[in-house]
Order: sequence, then C-alpha cells, then structure tokens
Amino acid sequence: MVSGARRRALRDGDRQIDTAHLLHSLLEHDAEVRAVFEDGPQLARLLGYLVQRSIGYGLRWQGSVEDSGAVPVVPESEGYSPLAAGAMEHAAERAVRRGLVRANGTDLLSALVLDPEARAVEVLTHAGIEAAVVLDRIESRVRRAV
Repeated sequence: MVSGARRRALRDGDRQIDTAHLLHSLLEHDAEVRAVFEDGPQLARLLGYLVQRSIGYGLRWQGSVEDSGAVPVVPESEGYSPLAAGAMEHAAERAVRRGLVRANGTDLLSALVLDPEARAVEVLTHAGIEAAVVLDRIESRVRRAV
C-alpha cells in the first residue's frame, strides 16, 4: 500500500506522500477500507476526486507541504508529509492498543481522518463524506468484530 502511495506521489509531482495519497492507495488495495464506504455512489465520488487529483484536475497541492500544525511532527519522516507521518505513527499505536502487532488499513484510515486539515479529510469533504462518520463506521465495524 505504501509503495502505491509513493508511486502516486511521484506521478503527481509531489515531493512527499501526503494523506490523500495514502487514502487513494488504501481504497485501491484494501477491501476492508472500501467496505467502510458502504454506499456505492459515495465510494465512486470519493474515487472520482482522487483520480481527478492524480491527473491534474480539481484539488491541487503540488509543491506544498501538508502540515496543519495540529499534530506533532514525527522525526525522521523523510518522504512523508508531517501529517502522513503522524497518521502512520498513530495507526501503529492504534493497532498496538487493539492487541495487534501491525496496523491494518482501517487503523490507517482512522488516523488519516483525525486532523480536519488533512488532505484526506479535504477529499472526503469534497465527496460529501464527513470524517466523523468514517470514524464512527470504523469503530462500529471493530465492535462487531469483537
């Protein structure tokens, strides 16, 4: 999944992997993440915004660093925006709290939508999806699995 986000960032001309790159890669490669977006039209709209971005239309952030200042910067996060690096760290911590050795896609998705300034949240908002709803769906799925 990370290698897909890295390829997407390079193809987009971005210096760093940001939260939108990670979101796009998660949606492409993780069926459990896609299942969080329960209705087909919502997922289609979301993928549409992400594809538009990757071909140079719509939301653009090229040449800028994704950093809201709301989360602490993760040291040695070369190749990731500060928010993306923080999300990766948060996903790993979330997995450990759940008793897992490594994070899964929904751990990362939940971390991507925590900061309202994240590009992933901006993409979700443009697709008509509230970050809080995504978090609720993830938590609901976790509770059902236990």
